[in-house]
Amino acid sequence: MHRYLTVADVTESARRLVSRLPGTCRLRPIGTSRAGRPILMLSVGHGPSHVLVVARPHSDEPVGGATALALAERVAVGDRCSAATDPDAVTWDIVLCLDPDGAALSEGLEAATAEPGHALDRYYRAAFRPVAAEQPEWAPIEGRRLPESRALFDAIDELRPVLQCSLHSVDVGGTWVQLTRDLPGLAAPFRASAATVGVPVQHGTYDALYWENPAPGIHVLPPPDSTARLAAGSENIGLSTWCAPQRYGGVTAIVEVPLWATATADDLSPHPDPADALRELSGLVREGGRQVTAVFEKARGFLPPAGDSPPRRVLEWMADGLYDLVADSWEPLVRQPAEAARTETSPGLTTAGISALEVVARRQPLRAAGLLLRLLRAADAPAAAGLRHELDELFTTWCTEFEKSLRLRWVPVPDQVELQTGTVVAAAECALKL
Repeated sequence: MHRYLTVADVTESARRLVSRLPGTCRLRPIGTSRAGRPILMLSVGHGPSHVLVVARPHSDEPVGGATALALAERVAVGDRCSAATDPDAVTWDIVLCLDPDGAALSEGLEAATAEPGHALDRYYRAAFRPVAAEQPEWAPIEGRRLPESRALFDAIDELRPVLQCSLHSVDVGGTWVQLTRDLPGLAAPFRASAATVGVPVQHGTYDALYWENPAPGIHVLPPPDSTARLAAGSENIGLSTWCAPQRYGGVTAIVEVPLWATATADDLSPHPDPADALRELSGLVREGGRQVTAVFEKARGFLPPAGDSPPRRVLEWMADGLYDLVADSWEPLVRQPAEAARTETSPGLTTAGISALEVVARRQPLRAAGLLLRLLRAADAPAAAGLRHELDELFTTWCTEFEKSLRLRWVPVPDQVELQTGTVVAAAECALKL
């Protein structure tokens, strides 16, 4: 597997697997998206225990489809080297794409990242991620029950999985795992999988900035009464699809692998001046957001209305305080005493932790700029070309600075898949022992 796969490619490969091994594999719809696209689940094996795998929960994270097929093939051929992949002991239920509507709006992503040596800017020009309230895993905590979310909740209630694995990929950084409950024994095989393909384990991450961190790259959701739940999100995470398996004694693992790796992701050396670096990064995300929003304001009058345009809804959402929310979320780190920078219990103040926040500071304006450039390219208003030229110069400069500042290295797709597959299997082995 040397490239990302479209949803159509993944579906066709799943159908071929079922045709080849009809007694072992089944493919069925478990729901329908808002736009009427089917949500398909491939089940492999007939064991009494269930592992639920969710691919493409975020439409701009393409590796999950290839990982889903690799896992299905491994179980289907009867890999009994692991208790978790024995089809007589465990049934693997694999949702091939949880957000097919979002994936359709990222349909150029696979082609944009198909050739070796491709640039970061091609990714951000093609990628689309909906607002939080339209992301199937996250929508319930935003007060919405999308049909995609309902399909996943129903599957969880039907299957009662011992483990749910959500297949994510981060654009830049290292690899890490978020857990809704600790999985003793996962840290060692996870590190081994990362070392095999030469991907750094991320020490410190914005996504789990204040979560418990029992081992490098392993982050565990704090208990419900904790005030330190998320970096910049809802305290109602218990309403998400991530936490749904808990009512049946199951656990969820969110497995992140990078498209581009940076060597600073696992650098545990104390940052020489973390407070100043954080202030600089706060300024970076705020100023980048201000510049994109300024172009957006000039274009508002001729862009499609938000009700008809998911990209515009994202731009409205980001312009409405998201950049400040991101920057404000790490203010507690700025206020930490200087001696905290010398302890391993404060990953946000190491070089790796600061690097993880730099990724976020640079990513947010780029995501917005890529979407706005897409809308400006499609617009026929006289002012569109000039605004597009203005924004394109900013966008290109930001991508170049991103690549240089963190010395990015593309992670080949087979390595991403191997890392994610190995981590998921290891997580399943640990969950089955609980």
